[in-house]
Amino acid sequence: MRYLVIGAGAVGGAVGGRLAQAGHEVVLVARGAQYRALRDHGLRLRTPDGDRTHPLPTVDGPAALGELRADDVLLLAVKTQDTEAALATWGPVPVAGGGTAAERLPLVCAQNGVESARLALRRFRHVYGVCVWLPATFVEPGVVSAAGTPLTGMLHLGRHPHGTDATAHRVAADLERSRFEAPVVPDVQRWQYAKLLGNLGNALEALSGPVDSEEAAALFARVRAEGERVLDAAGIAYASAEEQRSARGDKITLVPLDGVPRGGGSSWQSLIRGTGTIEADHLNGEIVLLGRLHGVPTPLNELLQRLANTFARERRPAGSMPVAHLLRRADEAERTGRGGAGGGVAFVQEP
Repeated sequence: MRYLVIGAGAVGGAVGGRLAQAGHEVVLVARGAQYRALRDHGLRLRTPDGDRTHPLPTVDGPAALGELRADDVLLLAVKTQDTEAALATWGPVPVAGGGTAAERLPLVCAQNGVESARLALRRFRHVYGVCVWLPATFVEPGVVSAAGTPLTGMLHLGRHPHGTDATAHRVAADLERSRFEAPVVPDVQRWQYAKLLGNLGNALEALSGPVDSEEAAALFARVRAEGERVLDAAGIAYASAEEQRSARGDKITLVPLDGVPRGGGSSWQSLIRGTGTIEADHLNGEIVLLGRLHGVPTPLNELLQRLANTFARERRPAGSMPVAHLLRRADEAERTGRGGAGGGVAFVQEP
């Protein structure tokens, strides 16, 4: 199979680079400065076992490929806010022998949140969800860092919305030959919702920096508990923290690269790169949506969603809101029940 990695950023670059290193055929799809860097200099993948540069075919869209091959796999790794545009671009592309990508090819959604596979199923017949646990960083064009060892990541994989098939097992086998663990599961959404609860801290990290203080950890616990109440009210199953820890065991240990610890997760990286967008609408916003549907207040997630969007839109520095200020805003949001109250995000920088 040939893998077309649509969105060769942190996750896409790490998966694509590892697949290529294991001998699989890979084409990278990127935009802007990342496309130019990959096209001109290749993908530099930094891992605990060394840096490697992979001079892989790189395109900025399907036109450069012409007809797709019947053995192509579309690996979608863009942020969820970019999913619709990617689906509209790649779905109609013709496939050798007849039909289109949306009709014939597997689309593997290796993304945070739970929305992308649902969007994809409106257009694509063969959609696969992935619960992505892959600590990777992309802040410099052409360079992706993946700090996990001995495995690079864990990627639970299954058909969306449920089930497994031969294609899922073939993709998983390729991933497992490429330094990943890739369990094929019939209930991949259960794992994705569990990951969603962890990703509710992405906005907190983007706003106030690493969640490594007692105050930040306590705030995250409140945000996560709010998310759990919503999922429980909605009757949505999710893997427990114990089940996740048991699955990962000691298979993935983070190792600082070049003496510099990993900076932050996907939302933090979006602010660092100044993309102007952030995925909070599909992380904290998913909890807000479900809360409104099922009558559960979500003031903390609503607050983080709004602040993260404001930071992205105004290109504010990542981690620049003091935790103490954010805690005061969170207390006010819970007291009033209005996570969107207050309008602005001004704050006084504290020492």
